[in-house]
Amino acid sequence: MDGNGRWAKRRGLPRIEGHRAGAESVREIVRVAGEMGLKYLTLYAFSTENWQRPKLEVRALMHLLEFYLQQEIPELAKNNVRLAAIGRLHELPSSAQRQLEKGIAALKDNTGLTLVLALSYSGRAEIVDAVRAIARDVKTGAIEIADITEESFGRYLYTAGMPDPDLLIRTSGELRVSNFLLWQISYAEIYVTETLWPDFRKAAFLNALDDYSKRHRRFGKVASSDSV
Repeated sequence: MDGNGRWAKRRGLPRIEGHRAGAESVREIVRVAGEMGLKYLTLYAFSTENWQRPKLEVRALMHLLEFYLQQEIPELAKNNVRLAAIGRLHELPSSAQRQLEKGIAALKDNTGLTLVLALSYSGRAEIVDAVRAIARDVKTGAIEIADITEESFGRYLYTAGMPDPDLLIRTSGELRVSNFLLWQISYAEIYVTETLWPDFRKAAFLNALDDYSKRHRRFGKVASSDSV
């Protein structure tokens, strides 16, 4: 969800105002995704690299996260949304961890859209953590080296039990994956828009989905029409 800072700068506002406007986009996109019957929506909310930002901005982002969780849980519950989180969640402030756990527990029985928040997340860190977990299980004899396959490896990732993404949306014109779900996006379609995240609302989201619907996904295979 890129472009919050640039959105604020263009308006002569503090960066945190861009993040607040971005939270409004989150609210709208989550609502639209649920209405359309999408099953999973993962938002890259805070990366491990983001900890290197100015302390004041990081503190404000954590407060905004807690505020969002407090305010949105009733709305998410009404819309049958389930909440999940991935990342090194233990690195979050204790108050944010508690609020996150509370929200996940409150929405755990919902059956509609699963909203996944990537927090203190890094694709490389996720893979490293998975390798460490596998190494421990091999050491204790829980699994054999021969048991390690692509499928079994996936069960050690933060996203275990979740489907791989079909579509990766990059706002603000960024042309990189930025350490996001590196294992899982192997065959994801990528959609790039110049729209800054605070301006990425329903119409922009529908445009991305419409573009995706016209793609031909081959997964490395030859399409039937190409083999004639």
